[in-house]
Amino acid sequence: MGNGKHVLVVDDEEGLRYTLSVLLKKKGYHVSSAENGEVALAALATVNPDFILCDLRMPVMDGMSFLREARQRGSRAPIIMMSAYGTLDDAVEAMRQGAYDYVGKPFKSGEILLVLERAAERETLRAENIKLREAAAAAADREIITDDPAMHELLALARKVAAFKSTVLITGESGTGKELIARSIHRNSPRVEGPFVAINCGAIPEHLLESELFGHVRGAFTDAVSEKQGLITLSSGGTLFLDEIGELPLMLQVKLLRVLQEERLRPVGASKETTVDLRVVAATARDMEKQVQAGQFREDLYYRLNVFSLRVPPLRERVSDLPLLARHFANKIADRHGLPINPIDPETTKLIKAYDWPGNVRELENAMERAVVLAGGEIIRPEHLPERVTQAPAGRMPFESGDLSVKHNLRELERDLIVQAMRRSGGNKSRAAKMLDLSLRALLYKLRDYGLEPNRPEPADPGETG
Repeated sequence: MGNGKHVLVVDDEEGLRYTLSVLLKKKGYHVSSAENGEVALAALATVNPDFILCDLRMPVMDGMSFLREARQRGSRAPIIMMSAYGTLDDAVEAMRQGAYDYVGKPFKSGEILLVLERAAERETLRAENIKLREAAAAAADREIITDDPAMHELLALARKVAAFKSTVLITGESGTGKELIARSIHRNSPRVEGPFVAINCGAIPEHLLESELFGHVRGAFTDAVSEKQGLITLSSGGTLFLDEIGELPLMLQVKLLRVLQEERLRPVGASKETTVDLRVVAATARDMEKQVQAGQFREDLYYRLNVFSLRVPPLRERVSDLPLLARHFANKIADRHGLPINPIDPETTKLIKAYDWPGNVRELENAMERAVVLAGGEIIRPEHLPERVTQAPAGRMPFESGDLSVKHNLRELERDLIVQAMRRSGGNKSRAAKMLDLSLRALLYKLRDYGLEPNRPEPADPGETG
């Protein structure tokens, strides 16, 4: 229970100091003691306890004076005040001065142990918050919170390509943060002083999209009462982000390809072309190769966009990031609503890690907003999460659909086992391969086969077989 944590007991009663020392040592704590506040302050010069149990009324220096002095000298250890004579006013004053809690004497051993356990949980949460702030500061230039090795590799690749004018195609499921990657590329590029112009190709009606992208001259069509610069022109010298590029109509795909190749465009209704200094980053949640095969996307434009490809992994492949992201969103949302920072119950964290998050980061942020509001500044518990998260099945039987094909179901079951192993290993492929009783090479092949990894060649290992 104590895990070697150090408790400083400050009390003028020798018997109580002895009793607490024996009790706490049995529970795994390291214990030192002092008979009054002055001795305790001297001890703080050489030891750094994790927790302090301090009597309120003592000779030489009482507990309240010790509390004030300890805080002034920079001690951050949770201080739990104890007293047989205390009143409610004493408790309130102690908390106001910075005490963690207040316990009345006589107390049961379980009461002290429970208070210490709660204090330990709070310190763990505080340490996690510090870690989160450090991670946020380190990620300030990219606005992405992650501890995931695959994400760090992705961000390193994004920083490398940012230095060049090469076109980038970012792929990934909806809600994974593709625009954040695009903004990171712009922010780390020599074009950072230029504009970052974003357009969702699927959000604008087709009859307006050409004018939005290429601009128009006055009188080009009925409502063109004045000249308008298109977003491509406005992005000149900066970065043009084309989100959901797979939604771009075929007619405009031809015009965009020409702009990418020649860096020249003709606004709607214009007789002359204009030159643009263009850098394009595109993103899609679609399988572009399938769209090309189906004739829904031009092959030449696809290869022109896919000069450099980045795949943003979904949250189900970044299980180790889930607690970090959940706390980040909880803190941000609490601050936005003027609520206290919400601790997250361990059982809540387990449910967050067990859920697939098909809506990815966007879905997680929305779920945490609901949880923060319902918790109202208290601990975020499982009941504060959406029902789809708390009621999600632990595992899915592949034949629940009614399909009894052995071939189909074995493939689905194998995929589910691989997903579970990748979750449990925190994305570590070597550990996942051991869990699955597969060679690493075989696992890498299956990850690509099931669409769980980017489709890129792996180094051959002729001595390893699956």
